[in-house]
Amino acid sequence: MKVSPLFQQLSRRERQIMDVLYRGGELTAAEIQKALPDPPGYSAVRAMLRTLEEKGHIRHEERGPRYIYCPVVARTKATQSAIGHLLQTFFQGSVSDAVEALLGAAGGRLSDEELLRMEKMIARARKEGR
Repeated sequence: MKVSPLFQQLSRRERQIMDVLYRGGELTAAEIQKALPDPPGYSAVRAMLRTLEEKGHIRHEERGPRYIYCPVVARTKATQSAIGHLLQTFFQGSVSDAVEALLGAAGGRLSDEELLRMEKMIARARKEGR
């Protein structure tokens, strides 16, 4: 899985802002600030939004006196990129090693429904030749 360099360059706070935007859709800087854990000052939020816009992660529209911010890349694409980065960073690209770690983290608490769902995903992947 190829990892987009775009998503490798986010600070912890930038990732938090992106998460807020993915959950909320179109938001003002004040709404984003309010949704952040241990929120920084308004000016700091505006500066981070400018940085995220310069990096190509978000865009803004002017609506009256307000700037409304939203993500540029769909959450599913961002998720795929983040997973690819995780696979490369911690599992040397091995999906099976990542799944093994996830199953270990679950501590055997998977329901029959979850196990069946995973079996169906594996069967689909085999059928599609992935």
